[in-house]
Amino acid sequence: MSASVLPTRPAIAIPRLQIGSIVLDLPVAQAALSGYSDSPMRVMARRFGAAYSLGEVMIDRFLKQVRGTGKTSHHFRIQDEEHPVGGQLMGADPDEFPAAARRLVEAGFDAIDINFGCPVKSAMGGCRGGYHLSQPATALEVVRRVRDAVPSEIPVTVKMRRGIDDTPESADRFFEIFDGAFAAGVAAVTVHGRTVIQGYIGPSRWAFLRRVREHAPHRTILGSGDLFSAEDGLKMLRETGVNGLSIARGAIGNPWIFRELRAVLSGLPVPAPPSVFEQRETLLEHGRLLIEHYGETASLSPLRKAALKYSRVHPDWETVRNRFATLRSVGEFHAVVSACYAEDQPGRRPQLNEANGAQEGCGESSDTASAPTGA
Repeated sequence: MSASVLPTRPAIAIPRLQIGSIVLDLPVAQAALSGYSDSPMRVMARRFGAAYSLGEVMIDRFLKQVRGTGKTSHHFRIQDEEHPVGGQLMGADPDEFPAAARRLVEAGFDAIDINFGCPVKSAMGGCRGGYHLSQPATALEVVRRVRDAVPSEIPVTVKMRRGIDDTPESADRFFEIFDGAFAAGVAAVTVHGRTVIQGYIGPSRWAFLRRVREHAPHRTILGSGDLFSAEDGLKMLRETGVNGLSIARGAIGNPWIFRELRAVLSGLPVPAPPSVFEQRETLLEHGRLLIEHYGETASLSPLRKAALKYSRVHPDWETVRNRFATLRSVGEFHAVVSACYAEDQPGRRPQLNEANGAQEGCGESSDTASAPTGA
């Protein structure tokens, strides 16, 4: 494996990350990503070095009522090599969470993550996700109900943003929920450094992560927000003191970020971007997993979406992106790969303004949105 010209950094003391009963050999996880973090993406992340991954967020009422067969069955498929893997829940009514949490455990998820961070309008309008940061009593009732509903060996975790907004009242509510969640038995909290009002605009405030770390030095805290490279991850660990990293949009179409993080956290140089031939091999394998997971016909949309993101590391990325954007069949996918990845060349790193198009741990997939529950 070739290395880039980036200088070697001294290794930092990286303990194993423990989330309840789950012990990870690297403090790096792939975040829940609506519309992306299905089983194929999670498998690829694990193969390239992620120690843990989270599935797409699922609405509590959807989980309670669907059979998990037919077009919904892919939500419940977990490959052996994914473990440990977490399932993420989002909802409005504390009464709906226990049965949904048990459904995820029955499906084989090793941990349950509760989403109190989603900023999108559909979640906020439905009193879900980030909305709960405005109502600590309800949020903590959700946490207690989930913790009581699943076996003690199944860790329960929470995902939060730094608040609804930057008012002192919002910060007070954040810490009320944060402290109360740990008191109720959660194993870890992931903190995203943006507010709900910010959405995905503007920088993630890492200074807030440092404040949370200083507030709770003996708790397990993962940091999230603006992690698009291995250097970003190393910087967040050093500047904030969080126990681990939750890689979200930076991992879409870029499973190599986990290989790069393993290198830099061991004090090694950052590996060079993947060559065109390595990109081809990885893209074809991800495509194979998608086709196997969804079936040839249903895989076209997720295949096109994944391929568009992978195109960002190709040296002629705009041309490749445009070819993938018009895919009409799985056969055409293979034809574009054969044509555009025929000559080996050095790859490139995706630019920050290209790392968009996904909502971290929120939003609704087509299946959940069309469920008869109205979720």
